[in-house]
Amino acid sequence: MRFSGINIPDEKRVDISLAYLYGVGRSSAVGILKKADVDRAKRVKDLSEDEQKRIQKVLDERKIGGDLRAEILNNIRRLKEISSYRGTRHSKNLPVRGQRTRSNARTKRGKRVTIGAIKKEVAAKMGITTE
Repeated sequence: MRFSGINIPDEKRVDISLAYLYGVGRSSAVGILKKADVDRAKRVKDLSEDEQKRIQKVLDERKIGGDLRAEILNNIRRLKEISSYRGTRHSKNLPVRGQRTRSNARTKRGKRVTIGAIKKEVAAKMGITTE
């Protein structure tokens, strides 16, 4: 079955499989199903045409998928253009929300690069005098 151009698994429960859509989490999937008046314990393959249409109607009211991605990218681009603090953190590829960077932030900053003293043999190979 397809919702908003994305295939969702047929064998899973409806509330679990709706979370496959970008911008729909587990709790918002439950809210969508309540609004569409669909039992969340039902399997996707067991949904009737009417239930599918009701779910699609509720999903059309929300911004999900490519539209949401585009909006987020535009927001980040705007922050960079106005040179806000958050925008500069985005452009430098550093944590944006106030996390410390002295000891952590490895996923954002990348692999550790040791900077400091080098051995005499390595310095000799590089042509650096240690005297």
